[in-house]
Amino acid sequence: MTSDIERPNRPALSLHVPEPNARPGDEIDFSHIVIPAAGSVRKPDVSASPAETHELVYSLVRVLDDDGNAVGMWDPRLDPDQLRRIYRDMVVVRIFDDRMYRAQRQGKTSFYMKSTGEEAVAVAAAHALDREDMTFPTYRQQGILVARGYPLRDMMCQVYSNRADPLKGRQLPIMYSSRDYGFFTISGNLATQYPQAVGWAMASAIRGDSRIASAYIGDGSTAEGDFHAAVTFAGVYRAPVILNIVNNQWAISSFSGIAGGDLTTFAARAVGYGIAGLRVDGNDPLAVFAATRWAADRARLNLGPTLIEMFTYRVEGHSTSDDPSAYRPKNAGAAWPLGDPIARLKQHLVVLGEWDDAREADLLETVEAEVRAAQREAEKQGTLVTSSIEFPQDVTTMFEDVFEQMPWHLREQQAQMVAELEAKRK
Repeated sequence: MTSDIERPNRPALSLHVPEPNARPGDEIDFSHIVIPAAGSVRKPDVSASPAETHELVYSLVRVLDDDGNAVGMWDPRLDPDQLRRIYRDMVVVRIFDDRMYRAQRQGKTSFYMKSTGEEAVAVAAAHALDREDMTFPTYRQQGILVARGYPLRDMMCQVYSNRADPLKGRQLPIMYSSRDYGFFTISGNLATQYPQAVGWAMASAIRGDSRIASAYIGDGSTAEGDFHAAVTFAGVYRAPVILNIVNNQWAISSFSGIAGGDLTTFAARAVGYGIAGLRVDGNDPLAVFAATRWAADRARLNLGPTLIEMFTYRVEGHSTSDDPSAYRPKNAGAAWPLGDPIARLKQHLVVLGEWDDAREADLLETVEAEVRAAQREAEKQGTLVTSSIEFPQDVTTMFEDVFEQMPWHLREQQAQMVAELEAKRK
């Protein structure tokens, strides 16, 4: 081996470690973000080849301009009723999040994750899909359930892990699951939902079904091997799936550059796999709707997957266990140049003459009442504090829902447990 002494003219190697442009105590600066004018990005024909979309992975699909007008080719031209439904669902998600956050601080549940500032990513996309399509979400897409009419009371029961929890206390709070509402079980093992979604979509195609899949992943999870395996399969077999990357700039306390966000856009990964790709303003509900509908139409035409980067910002902490002020400037979310998705859609409705202060006040009062009522009903079934004493779970259910037909040895163990519990009660 050649020693360092024998290579005196060679420069020493160094390792690059990406760093965010602002840390606690610094002034937040988003001036490096290039934001094209709303309506300036072209919209390819739905039957375009993947290569015809690849210039779009370096831009940003936007529909709503600074004055609240919908402009450009991507404008989905939604009727006022649908715009109001999307707006209402986003408001429900935000109020629901705030109430569950307070419940966690009161000790009623152990854990919660808010989607503040990212409501459009889930809600507008859900409205663009068919009700029967299957979604494979992360833990910040509760808006899909809200948009599909899942009962708020049942969501809260799952957060509380009480005796009415549809998942019987087997999942962490906020890791919902509902086959009937096309909401695949949230996985705490990050990135696993991507290959699951691709496999489900391939199975749908094999059966000659008409349903497609839509999967979500965070910017940090794109560095997982599951991401790359899934996109390979999706591209090779032209699986009818939408692959969403929610780039909210932070993966817990690691900024997006650690996952390659400083090298190029996350949407640009589509180029390497030869599939269609889009980069979308994730705080623009109309852009999210239009891009999702375009990708869904491609999937239904057997034109393969579309990779969509939803460019947004995680306004609050990663979860109730996280303090974002330890790794980024305070109030960074308020400085995000793409604004707030709820405020932007409200402005658009006002511009159309379809919203005003009176309707806003009525909506907030109505939704607040609905969420409070759901919470009261959920807490009648127990909370983290009361469940184990006043409202105990039926522990014998631990043997259920694993096998279609419970094996004899599990039936035997379950019967033994039931007998022991009855003996203790006596």
